[in-house]
Amino acid sequence: MKIKCVIIDDERLAIEVIESHLKNFDHVEVVASFDNPLKAYPVLEREKVDVIFLDINMPQMTGFSFIENLTNKPLIVITTAYREYAVKSFELNVLDYLVKPIPFNRFLKTINKIYQQVYVNNVSGDSNLQQEPHIFLKVNKKLIKINLNDILFIESLKDYIKVITTLGDYVVHKSLTAITEELPQSNFMRVHRSYTISINKIVALEGNTIEIATRKIPIGRNYLKIAKERIFNINDNKEN
Repeated sequence: MKIKCVIIDDERLAIEVIESHLKNFDHVEVVASFDNPLKAYPVLEREKVDVIFLDINMPQMTGFSFIENLTNKPLIVITTAYREYAVKSFELNVLDYLVKPIPFNRFLKTINKIYQQVYVNNVSGDSNLQQEPHIFLKVNKKLIKINLNDILFIESLKDYIKVITTLGDYVVHKSLTAITEELPQSNFMRVHRSYTISINKIVALEGNTIEIATRKIPIGRNYLKIAKERIFNINDNKEN
């Protein structure tokens, strides 16, 4: 079942940009778009919507007022030309804050956040939405769907990362910090300035070295204490 979205922005061009970005993702459906936020309320009461892409400065009412008057609040992604509203937006528990013009690479990060919330955490409560948790990565101008369970570890290559999976390796123009933030913390952990690992894929732990598949990965001095605590706690929870 698809993730259902609504777009609200008083500028038609801004709506078209988001619609164009969303066409790259098969599991996302735009239910409706509105240039007047007041017209969106009846649809949101009638339809099950997972995500709203919402502008802030609109003549009928602000995006903040719109959020405060929602009866059932889905995930909210703010889309605005102004950076100064970020703090207030996150105080209202928005999922993400996108500054126009919205580049596709930045939008992709938002989509991965949405996928994590809807599919992994299943905030909608809809069992039909449950599927193999995954993210999308842009590899050589092509969007690749990668199941989280296939990821073994991720290695930093300066301005790039190498995502090592059970099905192959993918080089992506992205920082290790950025990809780590997009992955669920329940199973992924940074253990070194150059490595983020899947905790479930650990085969052995010896001293300051983690073994995953046939690869030995060092644990950085600054990560050692928390890494070992998390590894042992997860294993203890599995046994119990």
